[in-house]
Amino acid sequence: MDLNWSSEDRAFQDEVRAFLDDQLTPELRRRGKLMTSVYADHETGMEWQRRLHAKGWAAVGWPKEFGGTGWGVVKRYIFAREMSKAGAPPVSPMGIGMCGPVLIGHGTKAQQDFYLPRMLSGEHFWCQGYSEPGSGSDLASLQMSAVEDGDDFICNGHKLWTTHAAHANWIFCLVRTAREAIPQKGITFLLIDMTTPGVEVKPIISLSGEHIQNDIFFTDVRVPKANAVGRIGEGWTVAKYLMQFERGGSAYAPGLAARLEKIRASAQAEGLTGDRGFVMRLAEAGVAIEALEAIELRAMSRLSNGEAPGAESSLTKTVGTELSQRLTELAVEAAGAYAQPYQPHATAPGGPTPHFTPPADDFVAGPERAWTVTAKYLNDRAGSIYAGTNEIQRNIMAKAVLGV
Repeated sequence: MDLNWSSEDRAFQDEVRAFLDDQLTPELRRRGKLMTSVYADHETGMEWQRRLHAKGWAAVGWPKEFGGTGWGVVKRYIFAREMSKAGAPPVSPMGIGMCGPVLIGHGTKAQQDFYLPRMLSGEHFWCQGYSEPGSGSDLASLQMSAVEDGDDFICNGHKLWTTHAAHANWIFCLVRTAREAIPQKGITFLLIDMTTPGVEVKPIISLSGEHIQNDIFFTDVRVPKANAVGRIGEGWTVAKYLMQFERGGSAYAPGLAARLEKIRASAQAEGLTGDRGFVMRLAEAGVAIEALEAIELRAMSRLSNGEAPGAESSLTKTVGTELSQRLTELAVEAAGAYAQPYQPHATAPGGPTPHFTPPADDFVAGPERAWTVTAKYLNDRAGSIYAGTNEIQRNIMAKAVLGV
């Protein structure tokens, strides 16, 4: 396993830094710095995607023939690290990061030719229709039905916790097209136009006061059978393929390391460097982040050699999200009393805050370093739940690694 950067890797790192210096405007940097969610707001994410697309860097994980960069895992890791260091806002992962790879791996040529270019340009903005009431981690119990009617399906059901559905014009859904003794059978992966009659989106307001997630209700929604990805009734195979990108498609360590440095600076400003217990917890977090980075680099080395990461995708998801939650707790502690005011007008929320009215004079309490910490803490409670709960990830690791 060789973890050293080559001269070509270092030249690429310089190219990425030059691009970020040129294209990451002061306003985009400000929004990235003041994010309170794992997602940028829709307008910020789309503006950054347009700039990346113009460079040809919107889809770093796609092959060149589909409009991607064709980069190997080393370049993708370097790119992710430099993006984190520069404070660039993220691009929504639902289209380019999840549905795109599925279409490349399982879609027809007609589907690839139609959807992928529009995904890159931002003409199509996607959301994910997996979770339902009572069907989250136990996704195979989903109930949304798709009944065949000639060349179409008639879809009825309810999806929830759907991120940015209020902005999306397309959704990829798991639907039940047959009732089988084995619940994983009879499920189909279906692409649905959100403008189709019968689709209704209702907001879910999070603990942080942001409108990011949504309920979606489908009432007699007519969807062409041509929108099924993979074989009808075999969508579970497609869904498992997508999960590889949702759970293991991110390098957590670079972003965590950048956040830890900000917490250290805040602690120093608040005079907490003399608090031995707090300093010890910062050090422990730093060691854990370095250990996670070693695992990510090891997985990257394996991928470079054509090997599959296996259970390490579950490991990095579990450790990465739990470390992220630990950092939010440290950030709140470092901010002290300044963490108490609720003032989303001073930050860059992941969505509207409909129940908040800013003060008439736009007054903001406390130093800038404390403005986002409580909203990030509240948002990040979902980190160990989304993309398969960490309890489920531990079951996967126990089975794959320990054989239990």
